[in-house]
Amino acid sequence: MGSVLCEHCTAACCRYIALPIETPKNKRDFDDMRWYIIHENIAVFVEDGDWYVQIHNPCRNILPDGRCANYETRPAICREYTTSECDYHIGDEEASSYFDSPDALAAFAREFLRNQKTRTDGKARRTSTRKRPRRIPKGVRRPGAGAGSLRVSHLQK
Repeated sequence: MGSVLCEHCTAACCRYIALPIETPKNKRDFDDMRWYIIHENIAVFVEDGDWYVQIHNPCRNILPDGRCANYETRPAICREYTTSECDYHIGDEEASSYFDSPDALAAFAREFLRNQKTRTDGKARRTSTRKRPRRIPKGVRRPGAGAGSLRVSHLQK
């Protein structure tokens, strides 16, 4: 391999975009992710503890040899990308953190939620000697309860 990694480039980073999503906390969050990946060319992955939806769709400016047809005026995100972050150099993500099928995500979700429940149950046992919180008086509505409450989109961060 030559000294310049770009000489071997296949433009892997130019063939998808990845957008951050919220870390899943419950079954509904994983169901939303399932909806993402049942669409063609969509995957979900985890990198350094952060979750992303990945859209496989190549840049319009990739030349047949993998170079950029718009190199001199490419967007800042392309200019800031370094070979230390290069997909060619890093290789494929681990299978346990990359989901492009509902079955793979479902298997991960079951284990994730089981572990989360175990951690929560453990905390509940340790704190069970504390007094119970006061109940909300009858007729007083909890914040966010009722028909006016909104669910925040997973695509907002």
